[in-house]
Amino acid sequence: MADTTHFDALIVGSGAGGSAAAYALARGGRRVLLLEKGRELPRDGSTLDVDKVIRQGIFKSKEPWLDRNGRIFEPEEYFNLGGKTKWYGAALARFEPHEFEAEPAHQCLPWPITYRELEPYYEQAETLLGVHQFEPEPDLRAIVGKLTRAGAGWSARPLALALDPRIVEHPEEAAHFDAFVSVKNLKSDGQSALLERVRGSPNLTIQTGHAVREFVADPDRPERLKGVRTEGGDEFRADAVLLAAGALHSPRLLQGYLETTGLAGRLPCAGAVGRNYKCHLLSAVLAFSAAPKTDLLRKTLLLLNERLPHSSIQPLGFDGELLSTLIPGLVPRRFARALGQRAYGFFLQTEDGSDLANRVVAQTDGARYPQLDYDPARLPAARDEHRRLVRDFERSLWKIGLLAAAKAIPLAGTAHACGTLVAGDDPRSSVVDADGKAHGLDNLYVVDGSVLPRSSRVNPSLTIYAWALRVAERLQREERPA
Repeated sequence: MADTTHFDALIVGSGAGGSAAAYALARGGRRVLLLEKGRELPRDGSTLDVDKVIRQGIFKSKEPWLDRNGRIFEPEEYFNLGGKTKWYGAALARFEPHEFEAEPAHQCLPWPITYRELEPYYEQAETLLGVHQFEPEPDLRAIVGKLTRAGAGWSARPLALALDPRIVEHPEEAAHFDAFVSVKNLKSDGQSALLERVRGSPNLTIQTGHAVREFVADPDRPERLKGVRTEGGDEFRADAVLLAAGALHSPRLLQGYLETTGLAGRLPCAGAVGRNYKCHLLSAVLAFSAAPKTDLLRKTLLLLNERLPHSSIQPLGFDGELLSTLIPGLVPRRFARALGQRAYGFFLQTEDGSDLANRVVAQTDGARYPQLDYDPARLPAARDEHRRLVRDFERSLWKIGLLAAAKAIPLAGTAHACGTLVAGDDPRSSVVDADGKAHGLDNLYVVDGSVLPRSSRVNPSLTIYAWALRVAERLQREERPA
């Protein structure tokens, strides 16, 4: 009988990185245990309900954190099978080759690998996720045409989306793919595109509702993990442990392990654990027209500006009902919904760079909540570029006849957390090496967004998928322990 507590690989978390690694390792014949803190989402239509998802927020974790000033906030986290990929906006753009290099002006660290080394895994991820480009619809095409002709430096290119082309035949899904969960599997995510391919395999065991409390050390060698212990007291062992709990939670597990084993004072990489937190500088812009919108998908193009090289703009894939939730609550809902039918949403993001002081603070004994110390003022070049981005885009929209207003997205609303366990060649400034293995530890690998040395100017999901596929391939090449 197979040992149900010992595995070749144990993966903590089922988002982009965890699902990709589980898929690749299980397909390769490794016995894999995937532990997910949350449960599987219902398929009763509630994940497409604006009231339940947005107004009530019934699927969000609501886990309290402290900001740098000690104020409580709730990060936009989701604990469910597939992680945040179930809720993402399906934008799967590649990082540019130069974004793997250092960028001193934005305090951006270099990757330990090149774009060329990750390119085959980008291609593999795009195939697995069914990445597709859609023709821009009439309303968006007209707006972008006016912007590019206005001569303010704007240009557009197709936006790669993890959407089934058939989604346009299902208006209820097409109107709610951005920040909602598809019921008909018309949006590809970590669960539907990867885990379901290997779910019936004897090589993959998925345990939901299992929050990992701590790593367990080999009693003879703390540099080697024996496995993990869950909040419920269950213990699972594995030859390799892959950390994929996200940029907020992954460093907390490693911080705890280094402290309890005494490795915090011995490993050069310990000082970098939890640091260099990044989440993009984000703002939302609502633009109102006199005529109601006719577009269905809306999110088909990426807007760039030659004068703002670290920034990008995406239309939001929201309908009028959802956009009405962004309008101040004093406005009657019926009127807000009518305004929403004439509103275009845009998502503005700027690479925020790195700073050691931007970090997940190690939770000491007795601390009530975990703490995220993040201040954009530490990144003046990125902050200034984002301000120019918002200002210039607002002005451009006004010039083409759209009433526009911007709102900064607060720290709680970040959807692109990364850094905190950055990859690099030097153990003194990074946490994992070019193969995803933690410096100084024998069998701990990191496959989530916390490894990203740079956040780029686009969404990080595709890069996380690709990184995890690459790490899994390298693990496959390793000789199995006797």
